[in-house]
This record gives sequence, structure tokens and C-alpha cells, in this order.
Amino acid sequence: MALTPRLSGQVAARAHHSGAARLLKRAAPFFAIGEVSGGPLLIASLIALALVNSPLSAGYEQIWDTPLRLSYGGQAIALPLAEWVNDALMPLFFLIIGTEVKREFSKGSLSSLKTAVLPVAGAIGGLVVPIGIYFAFNYGTDTQHGWGVVAAMDTAFSLAIVAIFTTRLPPAVRAVLLAFAAIDDVFGLLVIAFAYTETLQASYLLLAGAGYIGILILLRLGWVASVAYVLLGAAVWIGVLGSGVHPTIAGVAIGLLLPTSSRLSEQRFVERVQRPVDRLRRAQKVASTATDGETAERGREEAQSQLGYIHEMAAATDEPAERLVRILTPWVSYFVLPLFALSNVRIHLSGELIGEALQSPLALGIVVGLVIGKPVGFFAATRMAAAVGIGKLPEGVTWRMIVGVGGVAGIGFTISLFIAELAFAGAERTEVAALAILTASLIAGLFGYVMLWSAAKDMDGKQAAD
Repeated sequence: MALTPRLSGQVAARAHHSGAARLLKRAAPFFAIGEVSGGPLLIASLIALALVNSPLSAGYEQIWDTPLRLSYGGQAIALPLAEWVNDALMPLFFLIIGTEVKREFSKGSLSSLKTAVLPVAGAIGGLVVPIGIYFAFNYGTDTQHGWGVVAAMDTAFSLAIVAIFTTRLPPAVRAVLLAFAAIDDVFGLLVIAFAYTETLQASYLLLAGAGYIGILILLRLGWVASVAYVLLGAAVWIGVLGSGVHPTIAGVAIGLLLPTSSRLSEQRFVERVQRPVDRLRRAQKVASTATDGETAERGREEAQSQLGYIHEMAAATDEPAERLVRILTPWVSYFVLPLFALSNVRIHLSGELIGEALQSPLALGIVVGLVIGKPVGFFAATRMAAAVGIGKLPEGVTWRMIVGVGGVAGIGFTISLFIAELAFAGAERTEVAALAILTASLIAGLFGYVMLWSAAKDMDGKQAAD
């Protein structure tokens, strides 16, 4: 998540002569159009908190609890609007995450074995330690089955904080966080699938598997038309949804399939379009100089034909994974994630709730697990992987940056709220868990920001000394 180099330079220039621009420079990464942004999600969360704690609360929540029924023939599905957001729209967010992770592992900062091992090891530590802490507070109680709440992190908010330092920290920092987040979120989805799913429908799982295999076959055949992929992707989503597994896992699974290389290299593009460009030039000349309408029309038709060929060749130089991320990202940042916050943030703040949370093993397990468990587990596991020689830091990344990444990994929102709603049937415990998640996210985000700011300041000092 970062501003483009040109836009970053433009914002920096404005900041020299405008106080407002200096403020906007700091906020810009939270609203970047080209990457998944945390700003709209934050604003929507604050709006939801305000509405839930206002006289409009009952009507507002009733809107999201209103059932929406879809039917075809004898088949029908009816879900509240909030669940449609979670089940039908949130998989698009995880599709982007799965796609970006594959790009980082296949051709990015994590493409070597040792740098790839680092976030994998960190993800294991970032799961084991928080879950262990949660059990330390809740084992033997009727809230112990909520351990999955501390298993996942919020990728959008975490990337937004890292993006603040996009020009001051190595790009590999974002890659490490992204890989850690993806593994963390996939584990969270697996928790939902197997720990919080009461029954599995085998027939629907077979449908999902068939759709997934169909996508693999089309990719192997080099199929270009997108309609077939969309239909098969929909089959995977329907299969996962009908099976009882949370459909967000379908988004990650499909994202990991998308090709990260183009069908046509830039060199081959130049070779293939040289003649069509020459033909286009001749056709355009004929169309503009012809003395009769028939000849001019033939020239225009020939020009359009060559333009179509060149357009297709240019499209072939685009990576399918990059193109999909480019198309989906604005919709996810400014529509999907805000809708998720508006429909899922339902914390009725009160002195009674806060007092209960302060004494609740559930809240303490979540806060300590996310705020302390995530960074400690991530740092300890990555340090151990480096010490035994199976992993190494990507170029330019320091251990202080790793601590910062572990810190922002303690921000729990999307998947944590998913799991809290599944784990606790009563609204009272769900609200305690949600308040704990929100509190932990604020503390973890602040800690991660301070660590990354400190690391960026050290880098600025070294560059100035050089």
C-alpha cells in the first residue's frame, strides 16, 4: 500500500508551502487509490460506532439484519444484509491479498527461499504465542473456544501504517508484512472452516473443487477470455459458501492461482507490432488522402483492424494478477471494506460494558494476545529462523523494522470480528470481544507506528551521514 512515486513527489512539494498539505501528506497513504487503503475503513468504523451509540441505533442495526433472499428454481438462500457483505463482498478483499502474496513470493522481495522462510516462521510464532496467551487467561472457562479471535490480523489497517513510511523504509518491509498477513489470515479462515463450522456439505465442496480444477485447466491451456474464469470463480464461491466454510477462503485460494507473468514480453511485443504499426500508418494515410469515399472507408477499416491487433498485443504484456488487483482495489478500499465496518461494528459503549471488559478473562486474553503476543511471537520466530540459518532478513530490513511489523500485526479487525461473532452466541460476550479487539488494535497500531518511525528515523540519519 503506497503512493506512486509521482504522486508522492507531488504531495511532498505541496507540503513545503501549505500546512494543510503537510497534514494531507501524512494522511495520503490511508486513502491511496492504487492500493488497498485503510482510511475509508477507519472512517466507516467511526461512523458505525457513532450510529450504534446514538438514538438511531435500533433502526440502523435493523437495516443490516434485514434478510435478503435469492432463489432460483427450487434453490434459495436468505441471509441478513450484513452476512451478504461478509460472504459475498469480503472474498474480493482476500482475492487481492492472495494475489499480492503470490507476486511477492514468485518475483518480489520474498522470491528467494531464505527470505520467504522468514515471514512463514514469523506467522507460525505470531499464531502460537497469542493463542497460548489467550488460553492462559481463558483455559477451563466457557470462553476458551474463542481462541481463534487472536489468530488473525487486519491487513488493510496494517498496510496503511506501513505505507506512511513508504519512501523511508525498504519495499521489502511491506512484502514481509503482506506475506505474514496472508498466512495469518489464511490460518484464521481455516480456523473458521474447521473450528467454528458445525457441519460440512460434501457435495458443495465437490462443486468448489471442480471449479478450482477448471480454473487450473484453463490456465494450463492459456485461455484468455475472462468470462470463463468469472463463471468458474463464482462456482468456487458458491461451493465454499454452501459447504459451510466461510467463503472468504475462496478469495485467497483463487488469488494464489492468478499468473504473475505476462503472456507476451516487452521484447516480443516490439517485434510483433512493428509491421502492424507500419500498416496502420499506411492505412491512416490512405483514409486521409483518398479522393473517393469507398477507398477512404477501406483505409479506416484497415486502420481499425491494425489498432485492434496492437491493442490485443499490448493487453498481452499485462500480468493477469496485476490487472485484477488494479481493477478491484478501488472497489475494495472505498466500497467493500467500509461496508464491512458499517455492518459489523456494533459496540454499544457504556460504563457497564467497559467495567465488565476490564475484569473479563476474555477481554484480557484478546488484548494481551494481540498487543504482546503478536509482536513477541513474530519477532522470536523470525529471529530463531535467522539464527539457525534457514531464513534471513530481506535486503535493507532491520530487526527494529521486524518488531514494527509484529506490532501492527496486532491490529485485529476483519477476521477477528468474524470469529468473535461465530465463537460467542450471546450479544454480550460478542460486544466484550469486539471492544477488546478495538482496544488492542489501537494500542498495537500505536506501538507499531512508533517502532517503524524509529526505524525510519535511523535510516534517515544514516543516509544523511553518508
